[in-house]
Parts: sequence; structure tokens; C-alpha cells
Amino acid sequence: MTRRSGLKAALTAAVAVAAVLSAAPAAQADTLANVKAAGVLKVATEMQFPPFDMIEGETYKGIDRELIDEVAKEMGVKAEYLDLPWTSVLPGLEAKKFDLVIAPVTITKERMARYAFTIPISEATAALMKRAGDASITKPEDINGKKVGGGKGTSQLAQIKEFAAAKGLKVEFKEYVDSNQSYAELAAGRVDASVNSLPNLSYAAAQRPDTFGVVLPPFGKPTYFSWVGRKGEEDASLVAAVNEALAKINKDGRMAAIHKKWLGATSELPTTVPEPSF
Repeated sequence: MTRRSGLKAALTAAVAVAAVLSAAPAAQADTLANVKAAGVLKVATEMQFPPFDMIEGETYKGIDRELIDEVAKEMGVKAEYLDLPWTSVLPGLEAKKFDLVIAPVTITKERMARYAFTIPISEATAALMKRAGDASITKPEDINGKKVGGGKGTSQLAQIKEFAAAKGLKVEFKEYVDSNQSYAELAAGRVDASVNSLPNLSYAAAQRPDTFGVVLPPFGKPTYFSWVGRKGEEDASLVAAVNEALAKINKDGRMAAIHKKWLGATSELPTTVPEPSF
């Protein structure tokens, strides 16, 4: 074989191999496989949402912290936590800055079309909190003519706006970076009520009974908090693994124990992702 013919044969072989490789399907990226390989599950939340997420001293605590630690244990990895403003949490997930959102996210139709929800981690019906002893507010409709504060971009704020519009109430709404700011404004008398989920408000009122009182019944439709992953094949196995771990934690009583510790009570939660009511 001459040098020229040998080179021609080699080039022909190389082209054939390239054609085979280009015809072969590309390997599908898999977030769960990456998490397992790294031994780390990167999660994000807003650590200003007690009792689900909070910082005491320099320690991250709360329902979500304890639940995700148990989930990570079931998956054979460690959880790595990232603290972000609420308005940056879901955009950060879409930008693939981390693997999973463990901030309690209310299941809504709009969000379900965009994200993959886990099975619920808590009840999340929207309610109102007032200053303790404020006899002018005894039911949700009594916010007519008053100021109501809530977290910017939250479903609870959206729900109270919808509630007020449906009832023909005239309400001035104030939006804050997080719920703690709303509570501080309520305590200072700069708003008349704060809106959040019933578990959050019940916790806040229990911590400061001389300052706050929950307005019952809740005005919102029954709903739930869940964690959130990205939609699509790349993340489907991760969301499935998290759901499997959460189901086990719920079944063996660990979730109930965590709820009892932080909320003072337990509740029956759906074992599948429920259809949103709004």
C-alpha cells in the first residue's frame, strides 16, 4: 500500500466513524445522576419564612431544613443550602443555579404549567393576621378600608387582592421583600393586617400572642405547599426520587414529628400532587 493510498484509507475510516458517532443519540443529561455523583443536593430557599425557613444566630433552622436533611439522607447525599430573596428563588431554579427549590411554594395552575411540584410538605391555606386586641377585624371582610401587607410576588398576596376585588372591598395593599417586614409593619401600626399562609401566621401569633392574632376562618381556598423542580426529562428522576423520600418520611411518622415540633399540630397531606384550585 502506498503512503497516499494508506492516508486515503485512514481518512475514509475516520469519516465513517464520525458518521456513526453523529448518528448515535446524545447522552441525556440527568440531574439526579449528577447529584449522586457529587454527593450533594443543592437547594435554595428564602430563610425569612418562619417556621419553614429561618436563621437563628448563624444557624439555618425550620421545617424545610429538617425535611430536606431527611430527604438527602434517604437519597444518600448531603444537602447544601442557598439563601435567596423570594423573588430570586424560582428564576434561579430556571437558570440552573441549584437543583431544587425547598422554599414552600403554593401549588397554583400557573406555576404547575411551568414547574414540577413535589408531593405536598404542608397545608398552605391563605389567611390574615391582625394586631392583638383589634376588635375592628373579626373576619376577613373587615379589611375593607384598611391597609394589608404581604410578601411581594407571593400567591397569598395575589389571593387577598382577588378576594378583595370579588367582595368589592377597598383595600390598600403594601408589598414587602419578606413576611417578617410585613409583620414588623403590622406591629408598628403601619398596616392593619398581614397576609400569609395559615401555618406561618399561626406560628407568628404563637410566638408573640400579645402582639398578633390570627383572623379566622382563613379567606383562601384550601391549598398546599410543595417543593419545586424543573420540568423535563433531565430533572424528572430527581423529582421522582425526592417524592419517594418524602412519601417514606410521611409514612413512617418523621414528617408528622417535624410538623408537631414547629407547628404544634399535624395534618393529613395528599400523597400525590393535587390539582390546584386557582
